[in-house]
Amino acid sequence: MKIAVVFDSLHPEWSDEDYRREMAADEAEEAEYDVAEALEKHGHEVRLIGIRDDIRPLVGRLAEFEPGLVFNCCEGFRGGAQHEYAVAAVIEMHGYRHTGSSPTGLLVARNKSLSKKILAFHGIRVPDFTVFPPGGGGDLVRPSSLRFPLIVKPLLEDASVGIAQASVVADDEGLAERARFIHEQFHQPAIAEELIEGRELYVGVVGNGDLEVLPVVELHFGKLPTAERRIATYKAKWDEEYRDRHKIRSGFARLSEAVRGKIRQVCETAFHALWLQDYGRIDLRLTHDHEVYVLEANPNPFIAYGHELANSAEKAGMSYTAFIQRIVAEALAR
Repeated sequence: MKIAVVFDSLHPEWSDEDYRREMAADEAEEAEYDVAEALEKHGHEVRLIGIRDDIRPLVGRLAEFEPGLVFNCCEGFRGGAQHEYAVAAVIEMHGYRHTGSSPTGLLVARNKSLSKKILAFHGIRVPDFTVFPPGGGGDLVRPSSLRFPLIVKPLLEDASVGIAQASVVADDEGLAERARFIHEQFHQPAIAEELIEGRELYVGVVGNGDLEVLPVVELHFGKLPTAERRIATYKAKWDEEYRDRHKIRSGFARLSEAVRGKIRQVCETAFHALWLQDYGRIDLRLTHDHEVYVLEANPNPFIAYGHELANSAEKAGMSYTAFIQRIVAEALAR
């Protein structure tokens, strides 16, 4: 079938041919290029459509191509991740079917406060937290029930954007300083949540009514200095030189069957509670006494070839091409 791969791009003026020249030159590691290649290997006719600051070219190019499905890889609009949901809304409003979560699922999962409240309602453990909106004036007041250490993050970002070792604070002065940093740098509320000590786990989920929970990935913190917190900072996730220096790596988690069962139940409940569709990733902390905390849910995770989610699918028996086609099949069945 005809499938349009839509994504946020630094070159929204480029045509499909321009993107394919970059693909052929192997100059960029982009998930949308891997997705397009996988779709074509399965026999689909693919058009690459990038957007950035103007939604009108997307609407025009979709109307010209008339796809049977849009594979939505878009993670933001106008440089803001918080507008991710709006692109899916425009695609739906113009009558196109698309892969991945609905605008509602994207919007709810993006907001760390709203998603935690929903998860808690469904009996899922989440860190205690509070939110500090920008422009409130005066001192930032921490609820007395919220105990240090805390980790302070942008409310509406993902992929560990805005998270560094300085995000962990041990007193009210440090909390106020980091919250104001978030306000100034990211122009959005700051969420301060209890720091859950434990193992950092990532769980891919595929499906809709019946869900397949993929093999669990664990982030191993290697040889981080003892003075540094074992948290998934932006550097720990994306800076290859930093990861190599500290021997940080991702691998499949060794877990007992009982813990796997608990994780499976938590992730299935979270996936449905947050209205996710087709595929997603649930980020967890597993404590020393095997309690499972959901840190956040990502309805639009990085699905490039050779990365965590694709590797989990391969571990479950799906080649990369089969994994991408599985997402297509789930979207069409829905």
